Amino acid sequence: MTAPALPAFVEPCGHDIYAVDTGFHRPRFDAAYLVVDAGRAAIVDTGTNFSVPRLLEALAALGLARDAVDWVIPTHIHLDHAGGVGLLMQELPAARVMAHPRAARHLVDPSQIWAGASAVYGEAEMLRSYGTLLPVAAERVLTSTDGGRITLGGRELEFADTPGHARHHHCIWDERSRGWFTGDTFGLSYREFDSERGAWVMPTSTPVQFEPDALRASVQRLLARAPQAMYLTHYGRVGEVARLGALQLELLDGMVALGRRLAGSAERHAALCAGLSALLRDSLAAHGCHLPADDVDRLLALDVELNAQGMEVWLDREARPRGAQT
Repeated sequence: MTAPALPAFVEPCGHDIYAVDTGFHRPRFDAAYLVVDAGRAAIVDTGTNFSVPRLLEALAALGLARDAVDWVIPTHIHLDHAGGVGLLMQELPAARVMAHPRAARHLVDPSQIWAGASAVYGEAEMLRSYGTLLPVAAERVLTSTDGGRITLGGRELEFADTPGHARHHHCIWDERSRGWFTGDTFGLSYREFDSERGAWVMPTSTPVQFEPDALRASVQRLLARAPQAMYLTHYGRVGEVARLGALQLELLDGMVALGRRLAGSAERHAALCAGLSALLRDSLAAHGCHLPADDVDRLLALDVELNAQGMEVWLDREARPRGAQT
């Protein structure tokens, strides 16, 4: 049988899994995944509202009707992962959402997410980047349990509670491919940084719930399953999982040491950004990345800024009296 002609933004990953470039920020920055089995489909992460046409086009290119989608599964509710859930659900009449228990209420009523993000970025930027967040009917939203499973066609998907990047984060195990859909728990791996040694990965501490000890435990939990692949939202399928896991934990330790060293700095944010940039440039050089430093800084600028913000929230939380921490 001839394989279907796929749009350029759809990349087959094997095992009937397809990465869909959502078009957010830059090419190959943000992925959603289509998982297909026996004519049924699940979508893991959605991107923003502006990603929805691409997801619908990908379904059509694979010969799947919109009512063939059984599940929409955001790994967590940061808007580059779940901003399009509400709009997408309006186009998928048979689908249900499977959300982390801490995330579900925000999909039913996204007003708190919108208000919090708008306070940081401004409403105009929110509308430009994400579009208006739409609610999902409560009866269409289910919550995952740690170790719980759902069926998609003839394959099972299993959920693991994976805090560290966010407390409302779960990862999804697919036994068929022996891979995890990791959202942001297994970090960021941009294809521009691939070298002769393969892929490179870095942790992400995006605000506001970065907890390095929990993240370390979550990464180790994922690795304990001896996966053959990780399906990262940022970006794509990566193998050599043991090597990348060790690299991520090494960089996580470096970030923690940097944060504690600069915790009392008078210019803490600028110092964290500079320190993170240096840490990541050094790691990429050791990895064999030959991109000029200016290109590395440009590609990592957004992540460095957001990671520094997340580290500051963590440092401020650490500095509070124990009884005052939440």
